Amino acid sequence: MKLLHMPLLMLALLFSAQGFAANTAQQEKMKTCNADATAKSLKGDERKAFMSTCLKKDMPQTQQQKMKTCNADATSQALKGDARKAFMSDCLKKK
Repeated sequence: MKLLHMPLLMLALLFSAQGFAANTAQQEKMKTCNADATAKSLKGDERKAFMSTCLKKDMPQTQQQKMKTCNADATSQALKGDARKAFMSDCLKKK
């Protein structure tokens, strides 16, 4: 039984490492944009606009277009709250 635990543990570590690498890049981007906004003493709507622009800067064009399309679809269906979140998640995964 102990022999079975080790391969399963290694598989779990492998899959979690792949997800961790993707999250780390996004987290680093957030940290950089946040630090820039803080350095510029931005607050409120100015900060929101800056963060949005900063985070989109290096996003591939296809991803931006996908987000616009999914957002427009969710808006046209008048989705709100959890229903909108679920729709956006599913939409972004599909296209």
